[in-house]
Amino acid sequence: MRKLAEISYLDYEKDDKYEKIVNDVYEICFKEENLYDSKIYISVILTNEENIQKINKEYRNIDKVTDVLSFPMFEKDEIEEAKAREEVLGDIVICIPVVKRQAIEYEHSEDREFAYMLVHGFYHLMGYDHIEEEDKVKMRAKEENILSKLGLKM
Repeated sequence: MRKLAEISYLDYEKDDKYEKIVNDVYEICFKEENLYDSKIYISVILTNEENIQKINKEYRNIDKVTDVLSFPMFEKDEIEEAKAREEVLGDIVICIPVVKRQAIEYEHSEDREFAYMLVHGFYHLMGYDHIEEEDKVKMRAKEENILSKLGLKM
């Protein structure tokens, strides 16, 4: 299996469970979006509330904790060209304490919430967003498709 993600921990303890979920999720995402045979990979950073708040403030000028941040390296129309090179598609930063709280709040498993954050971040890196309702419908359909293939309900 090729490297789909480079996983790092910022003031958070390494956990093999998260690494398995990352690899499982991105194997399906990459296959679904025809990236599996490319050299592209994703940088995933798992962290705590303090760090994600600092990153959110620094890069988005929003001084609050959030669940996931995505930093794409390419515009949507540049991804096809980038597939031939070993390139990072972008960075995804996930706050594990928020994932745990949201799993309880939304009444589903922590694994499902974590997988959703990974899929959601992936589609932001692919150039999708959810600001306009039409775009949100497209992005949610893609997210639901991946979660369904993982056996996780939306």
